[in-house]
Amino acid sequence: MSVEVILGENLKVDVNYRGTIIKTDQPTMAGGDGSAPSPMDLFFASIAACAGYYAKAFCLGRGISYEGIKITMDMSRSLETRLVDNVVINVELPSGFPEKYTPALIKSVESCAVKKHINAGMNFQVNSSNL
Repeated sequence: MSVEVILGENLKVDVNYRGTIIKTDQPTMAGGDGSAPSPMDLFFASIAACAGYYAKAFCLGRGISYEGIKITMDMSRSLETRLVDNVVINVELPSGFPEKYTPALIKSVESCAVKKHINAGMNFQVNSSNL
């Protein structure tokens, strides 16, 4: 799989991912125009969106309504590294959600593919070449 990075004006950086252009920018306080989410914002949003997808797919697969399910994500940073070191995904279920499915729904959300990739670790390599 290959992804193309497009360097735009000021601090805008777009990504062509499978034919979809994903726009990014930096907040104005960091010198950007604030016209799009930052790459870090998209990173964390992808974790939350993945959790939501797995919850919704679980419900759809069992014919259970997903109406009223609320998913939030809280993060905290290490004082030493200033990196996010703890992510908590909260799933609030509406009254009437079948109790027998609650543990399985939580297990489904925990199996989010984005989370699996982060937990498994990835190797990064940066190469250069002249055009």
